[in-house]
Amino acid sequence: MEIERIAVKVSAAAERKIKSGHPWIFDKAIEKESKDPKAGDLAIIYARKTNKLLAVGLYDPSSVIRIKIISNAGPVELDQKWFDEKSKLSIDKREAFEKTYTNAYRVIHGENDGFPGLIVDKYAEYLVVKVYSEIWLVYMNQILETLKKLLPHKGILLRTSRLVQTQTKENPIYKDGSVLLGEIPEEIEFLEFGLKFKTNLRKGHKTGHFLDQRHNRHKISKLAKGKKVLDVFAYTGGFSVHAFSGGAKEVSSLDISKHALGLAERNVELNFKNVKHHKLEGDAFDTMRSLANVGKRFDLIIVDPPSFAKREKEVSIALKKYGELVRLAVNLVSKKGVLLMASCSSRVSNEDFFTLVDENIKGSKRKFTLLEKTYHDIDHPIGFPESAYLKGVYYSFD
Repeated sequence: MEIERIAVKVSAAAERKIKSGHPWIFDKAIEKESKDPKAGDLAIIYARKTNKLLAVGLYDPSSVIRIKIISNAGPVELDQKWFDEKSKLSIDKREAFEKTYTNAYRVIHGENDGFPGLIVDKYAEYLVVKVYSEIWLVYMNQILETLKKLLPHKGILLRTSRLVQTQTKENPIYKDGSVLLGEIPEEIEFLEFGLKFKTNLRKGHKTGHFLDQRHNRHKISKLAKGKKVLDVFAYTGGFSVHAFSGGAKEVSSLDISKHALGLAERNVELNFKNVKHHKLEGDAFDTMRSLANVGKRFDLIIVDPPSFAKREKEVSIALKKYGELVRLAVNLVSKKGVLLMASCSSRVSNEDFFTLVDENIKGSKRKFTLLEKTYHDIDHPIGFPESAYLKGVYYSFD
């Protein structure tokens, strides 16, 4: 498919955002375009008054974010050299992970690495390319050629967003879960700080594992020695495994999914024998309430729920859920215990989340100390406000 160059002019407000480095131009901000563009065409954005080149982006006719900026530093030639050089910058920033006996991490983080709507994750000798916008499908050959050069691998898997799945359902090459290069086994094994994990890259959440919480899992390992631990929304046991690695006395993994708890058990057994690991299958809210009612207490509690607010209208409900989780967790934390509350809801701001957690803990009348706030790890950089979604806060209780 031939790539067209489209001359575009946008509103004054959009021009200001471009100059500030923001990577999105919404459909309503476009005032003039020279042709009828298709997905992946190069949008050349010119200043309204001076006709000076402001930025270059990729055109996405299916999204309200109509143009995704790839450069505001002059013209761009989207050839193989561009993909190679841009990708190498991202890969080089992540080199330090391998020195920590970690071989699963994000290689390209969308807009924040200059590839809006494109994710590449590395799991040992396998790569997952996740496409959130069809703009990248026309460049897939260049992307694969770059990955072949820069990241030795046994296979590359394609994952796509729901929107892209609807756009490509008649195209088996770009079907979600398609193998783009090499082979992808049903399960793969990878290392995180020397700990072994198994996952299914085709069926797992996100690209197979919650790579973004790696640094918090490692922090939990430093706090777990001799502790009774409760891992709420445990999924496949990432926090549970790290707690055992730090010397936890016993760990209870709580999740509503029987399948996820089975994987959590396997991941624990992959690393440790004869440890006290309890699987609690059930709704997190109901189970935490039941545990409190029978007098259970834990020295270390991790509450890492899924995103409660995928849309703006869900924010108020999400805040109520977070507040309830805090109150339930505080009732279960033992004296001298520690609580980690986390959120991955991008629509709930850091300030709102931290304030809500703090207020609900104060309402419990328990004496506490705020230990630390955490954000994104280095493989999930933040390049603009909307990309900041992950936050966590640690408290200790007297």
